[in-house]
Amino acid sequence: MNGHPSHATQALGIEVIGATKTFGAFRALDGVSIKVAAGTIHALLGENGAGKSTLVKGLVGYSVLDEGQIVARQREVRIDSPRAAQALGIGMVYQHFTLAEGLTVEENLLLARGALPWKLDWAAERAALAAFMQQMPFRLPLDRKVATLAAGEKQKLEILKQLYLRQCFLILDEPTSVLTPHEADEVLGLMRELTSRGELTVLMITHKFREVMDYADDVTVLRKGRQVGTSGVSATNPEQLAAWMMGATAVAAPSDTEVSTGVLAGIDARRTARKALDAQAQIRLQVRDATVFDERGHAAVRELSLAVRAGEILGIAGVSGNGQRELVEALVGQRPLSAGAMAVGGQPYRATRAQMTARRVYAIPEEPLKNACVATMSVAENLALREFDRRPLKRVGGLLDRAAIRERAVSLIADFNVRPPLPEQQIGTLSGGNVQRAVLARELGRPVDVLIVANPVFGLDFASVADIHARLLAARDAGAAVLLVSEDLDELLALADRIAVMAEGRIVFETTAAGAERAELGRHMAGHGHAPGPDPVAPMIVPELSA
Repeated sequence: MNGHPSHATQALGIEVIGATKTFGAFRALDGVSIKVAAGTIHALLGENGAGKSTLVKGLVGYSVLDEGQIVARQREVRIDSPRAAQALGIGMVYQHFTLAEGLTVEENLLLARGALPWKLDWAAERAALAAFMQQMPFRLPLDRKVATLAAGEKQKLEILKQLYLRQCFLILDEPTSVLTPHEADEVLGLMRELTSRGELTVLMITHKFREVMDYADDVTVLRKGRQVGTSGVSATNPEQLAAWMMGATAVAAPSDTEVSTGVLAGIDARRTARKALDAQAQIRLQVRDATVFDERGHAAVRELSLAVRAGEILGIAGVSGNGQRELVEALVGQRPLSAGAMAVGGQPYRATRAQMTARRVYAIPEEPLKNACVATMSVAENLALREFDRRPLKRVGGLLDRAAIRERAVSLIADFNVRPPLPEQQIGTLSGGNVQRAVLARELGRPVDVLIVANPVFGLDFASVADIHARLLAARDAGAAVLLVSEDLDELLALADRIAVMAEGRIVFETTAAGAERAELGRHMAGHGHAPGPDPVAPMIVPELSA
């Protein structure tokens, strides 16, 4: 490939011996040793704060280990910078994107090379990139701007960058968090193929036990900075891995959705018990013939109709980039409808802040630190964003009542288990799970009629996922109409009462969750299902609904 890095196409094995790292009095890693054999997939498990990120940052040169050795190709190596890691053939796909949003897919791939000639032969580069893309199981248009890509497409581009660089040791940090099960299997299947051919070694951070059992050769579990277990995957099981992670002698095995069996116990029974009630429940949220355009002026949502009743969760499944993001943005007032109409409680709804407050419509968007918080403001200030201009948070004369804001924050932090319990701490310094808990506290800290949720557990650990899923179920059981947009089909199958599939901006299939078949959902998500049938929500249309 023109100007391409020249790593040998041979998998690199790495051994870490006695890795230790401290930050002040806090010991993030305590004598961790891990051997990742060449040509294998090695899974790394652990709760948030277990030391996984600190370990891999040592391997990619972003945080040099205080103590310990790193051995590669039968010799000790020093990795004191990202450049040193890349010279060894070590690459990483981060949980948070590292893309240049204003550039194209093609330009991002070229930039990944680092050193570029002062003058590019664009014809040769494009031909080489097109040939590279043809070899990949998933492809992206080379001329697309990264800013227009959906989250799942951005994740694919991050992986494509490392494959383009021909790295021989690849670290994947939650690589499938924004992918559908089909896309996840596609990506991990490629990793499996490359490792089996001896071209790549993979160290994969994940919280998904199914991915460990289906794709990894070996697994290591960290807890509170220490290594608590290492095993061949064939010699262990999810129950043992969960016990290591949670520090328990025996815990319930998490399902593929990462929801504890305790949280999910009785869901099917509750669905059956509410069946007669659901049929008569009020339609709380309704969308009719909605069209929404994306940043490029293309119709991302096309004549879409749906309805959600009080006391139910409607799950929206679909491959990333099929209009889900634009639909959520229209529902919360971040993007206008170009055609169609929305209603809440039978009344026209235009998603203004005043209407959302009056109709008790709340939202938990994707990437909450980016889309639902002000990172540099305190937890207390973020918890007040919904009500800062109303009493008791606002005094007579328009001044904020700081004492009232703090008092309310202390109560919500306690109710929703936000850690650390410090109202004055900047929310941007919290872990992902605690940011999400804080957003949940703000949105669910009062009666809710409609709750709009998008990928609520992206990249979170087992305990955080179980807690957040329990909150969503509690809101549903309290009578809220919940629209759950998720790219994790397992999550939808576990939590939703009904599942609708979006493809090319339309609802193309709908079923009850109890009667859903994974293979059939997958066909429709991939655009291979039958043609859409009659509008599933036509009988639910409320007379007052109008454009």
